[in-house]
Amino acid sequence: MQSSQIPLQPAFVQRLTQEWIAAWNSHDIDRILAHYAPDVILTSPVAMRLLENDGNVRGIDALRAYFTLGLQAYPEARFELIEALYGIETIVLYYRNQLRDGRTAEAMLFNAEGKVARVWANYSH
Repeated sequence: MQSSQIPLQPAFVQRLTQEWIAAWNSHDIDRILAHYAPDVILTSPVAMRLLENDGNVRGIDALRAYFTLGLQAYPEARFELIEALYGIETIVLYYRNQLRDGRTAEAMLFNAEGKVARVWANYSH
């Protein structure tokens, strides 16, 4: 992915959104991780449950392990984008997960290289 400009531009947001959903639906871990910075921090209640920690995943290697665990636990997982919202340095992806018919919103903070540096995952009941 090409570098983004801060503030984020609509073309970058559209491209990122399409690529991110397609990567997750492919279940290709390297394709998924290509969107994240090496020092990424992810905060999620699912991480808290699956990893039995404080809900924070720090660094690309830990993120790889966490995402691999999730893909193994939910091999039929498929995401359907509902909406993408963006600000100056952030994108919120709101999507449906077909497995549990739940909705998720992920708020992502981007670095100057166009990679996700920080992400907060939020889930419906």
